[in-house]
Amino acid sequence: MGKGKNKKKAKSFAEIVNEVAKAPANNGVEDLVKFSFKYLIQTPKFTFDTHDSQYFLGLLGRLRDISGLRAMDFRAGQHPTIRSHRIDWAATSERNGFGLPNEDQIALEPYQFALTANEHGRVHGFMIANRFYVVWIDKDHQLYP
Repeated sequence: MGKGKNKKKAKSFAEIVNEVAKAPANNGVEDLVKFSFKYLIQTPKFTFDTHDSQYFLGLLGRLRDISGLRAMDFRAGQHPTIRSHRIDWAATSERNGFGLPNEDQIALEPYQFALTANEHGRVHGFMIANRFYVVWIDKDHQLYP
C-alpha cells in the first residue's frame, strides 16, 4: 500500500440512492415495484393493530397488484385506482416528514398510494429505485387535514 495514492471521497448515502434511481431500466423483473417494511412504524395517529383481517387481506391484495407494476409506471401515478403520487409535506399534518432517523438521507422520494377508492385509506412511504418502503398505514386518512 503506497502512501502517495489518492483515496476517493466516500459517497454519501443520498448520492448512492440518486445514482441507483437514475440508472437505466432494463424492463425486466428488476424494474417491478418491490416492498419493504423495514421502516414500518405505528404511532397513535397511524395505528394498524386495531384493523381486522379483512383489511389486511385487502392490503395484501393491493401490494400484490402494485408489485406487478414497473416502478416508473407507479411513479407516474396514472393508474386510476392506485392513485400513487409524491407526498407534499407542506399540504399534510406532518410537516416535518416521517420523523425517521436520517430521513433527509433516505426518504428523498416520499410517496403514497390508495388501498381502495376512498374506503380503506392510504399507505405512505418512500421510494428508493424500485423499492417502496412502507412507513405508515393510514386507514383513516389522517395525513391530510
